[in-house]
Amino acid sequence: MTTAVPAEDTRTRLLGTALRLFAEHGVEGTSLQMIADALGVTKAAVYYHFKTKAEITEAVAEPGIRELDVLVVEAAKQRRRGAQIDQLLDGFVDLVVRHRVLVALFSSDPGINRAIEKSAHGMEGFKNALIAILAGPDPDVAARVTAMVALTGVAMAGGSPDLAELDDETLRRELIDVGRRLMGRPRRH
Repeated sequence: MTTAVPAEDTRTRLLGTALRLFAEHGVEGTSLQMIADALGVTKAAVYYHFKTKAEITEAVAEPGIRELDVLVVEAAKQRRRGAQIDQLLDGFVDLVVRHRVLVALFSSDPGINRAIEKSAHGMEGFKNALIAILAGPDPDVAARVTAMVALTGVAMAGGSPDLAELDDETLRRELIDVGRRLMGRPRRH
């Protein structure tokens, strides 16, 4: 007697497999058949969960997008500007470390970028919200550039295959340290 695998477990495995294949081949270079083959299921089984690769891509990106949205809202609620920066930077680093592969795709794959554009804020909206918190109200050019360098640097380093050997805690500590220094908020020891 065999027990059927729950649909949610299959969906979760499908998304994990899709993310791995997207990282290896890009969204455009990954077919539904490749996903099915890697899972050991038929293409029809993939279609049971998702009608298109675009739906799979959106579902792969959704956890990171949802977390980023919550992060922006929670950081903006902080009363003090320093607390806003600290919460946003710490949360952003945590998100980057937790979703390393997805973050690498965010910065390099047009297929993932299309999925982000379908979210409530879109890539430009998220970027503007993050920079507004880090750079503050009425920022000058230097504040905007600093915020952009901090965000982009954290995301690129966190998703870089060159740092893949670092364990999560080491990567988190280093990214927070660099981000805080860039934002003029070195951690007190």
